[in-house]
Amino acid sequence: MTVIVVMGVSGSGKTTVGTELADALGVEYAEADTFHPQANIDKMTAGTALTDADRAPWLEAIADWIRAHQESGGVVTSSALKRRYRDVLRTGGNVWFAHLHGDREVLAERMKTRKGHFMPVSLLDSQLADLEPLEPDEPGAIFDIRETPDAITEAALTAFRERA
Repeated sequence: MTVIVVMGVSGSGKTTVGTELADALGVEYAEADTFHPQANIDKMTAGTALTDADRAPWLEAIADWIRAHQESGGVVTSSALKRRYRDVLRTGGNVWFAHLHGDREVLAERMKTRKGHFMPVSLLDSQLADLEPLEPDEPGAIFDIRETPDAITEAALTAFRERA
């Protein structure tokens, strides 16, 4: 089986699309934020961007989840900003990336209006600066966040099912 990793910067709609994909496929869903150690959450809440060293145990924990779901499949979210982060996730097994991508203005507006999330808008620019788009040899597809979550989910399901 393949695990879908719904990726993108904060505010791109990973949780919404991820849960819809998992429901449509009848597989388990995991929210990347639950894999963060408290120190990472505290750092982001304070407006400090995470370093590669901060992200390492988080990425390994997500890779472990992917590894545990190779037989059943699953959907997990992760910003997966850099190629080397996605390389770590791929150590867990067969993955396919659904990259939710959009303009800074749309992302910032979403972040301003959402409730109960620790990630401040002040960290959006650091995430966008770190973002490395999927490369041609990486399995997955890019989806425009201006579309509705339902439309993105349907497009992602189609692309996932039609993958080579």
